[in-house]
Amino acid sequence: MWLDGPERFWVLTFSTGLLALSAPAGLDLMAVRLLVLEVFCLIGLLFICKRKPQWTAASVVYVAFIFWLVLGLAYSPAPGYGFRVILKYLYPLLILLFASASVRDTEVFLKAGLGARIVALIALVVAFIPMLEGTLFPGVFWYGTARAINFISMCVFSLALFYYTDEKKKNLFYVILFILPCFIWVFRTSIMGSLVAIMAFYFIKYRMRSLPIIAGVLIAGVMAVFFIPSLHQKMFKDSSTNIDQFKSGSVSMDDVNTNARAAMWEYLENKFYKEKEITGSGTGSVQQYMYNNYVFGGLTVPHSDFVQMRCDNGLISLILYIMTTLLLFYDCFKTHHTTKNAGVKICSIVAGASIMGVFVTLYSDNVVNYSMATLSMPFGFYGMMLGLKQNEIK
Repeated sequence: MWLDGPERFWVLTFSTGLLALSAPAGLDLMAVRLLVLEVFCLIGLLFICKRKPQWTAASVVYVAFIFWLVLGLAYSPAPGYGFRVILKYLYPLLILLFASASVRDTEVFLKAGLGARIVALIALVVAFIPMLEGTLFPGVFWYGTARAINFISMCVFSLALFYYTDEKKKNLFYVILFILPCFIWVFRTSIMGSLVAIMAFYFIKYRMRSLPIIAGVLIAGVMAVFFIPSLHQKMFKDSSTNIDQFKSGSVSMDDVNTNARAAMWEYLENKFYKEKEITGSGTGSVQQYMYNNYVFGGLTVPHSDFVQMRCDNGLISLILYIMTTLLLFYDCFKTHHTTKNAGVKICSIVAGASIMGVFVTLYSDNVVNYSMATLSMPFGFYGMMLGLKQNEIK
């Protein structure tokens, strides 16, 4: 199949989101690459791609969210850091719009999705071969946490292909392959995101009939916490905490080991959010403080995008972001049950399930910092869904 320029740029950009291409010397080339990709997306949308981007309620609310972040620069003590924060939030929106304008054929969607899966597979293999990454691939791929969150979307994509194509065994293998790393690496945030994504997948597919499956996934998650030794040890402060205590309701968040994150979040909220609940302290406030002060053992990120949202831009930003996610999920849910096009159906269930899985990881990880590898996946699938849907209408 012959692809035009925007289609080729889209396939290349979406497929290589997991590549960080950071410099071993410490130069911030990832930030430069992010800015360059955004400029290319804008140039493509404004001057090159002849097809129009598709707007929905979700993308309009996201624009309002970005606008609010820009307003936050006006009262921010760190507009330079704030600009970098905005760039990271802006990328998923531009990815969404560019995909909705450039993709009109199911083959392009599959080529982009399968390309991203191949890169994810290579990253997975490299991660599990000792010394390989440090010797042959230094700085090529994103960090382990970013990869694990990227694998949430790849797992859901493979699950959709399992149900909607004839390649059952191959895609089931990929589903298992991409869900295992978060358990092996004991990344609790990614485990939570993977389970939520799978539950969202079955809710979209079967609606209310999915409740037994969702209950089964929840039970499996609880069993994993208590019966996988490495996960149990990392989850609780007291290793003697057991499932009987959980059943009796005597286990609370105070028993969960947050690796001191809860104390850090409380400190940041007292400093930047308290008495500024509506507007926060300004875009970039948290990053400036953590970069310029040796706090929390030298950490430079708060390990919670929700906390950073509240501290930087208050409840308004958090509400707008949650609205964007819910509207996107609803649009995917509705589209999945109204379309007859196989490509649109696959794309809608992947976008809807992956956005919910990735969304919950914002609770305890720096997902926005890894936008190219994490948020670009669900927003990209959603943009492709809109493009394919527009072609179906015509």
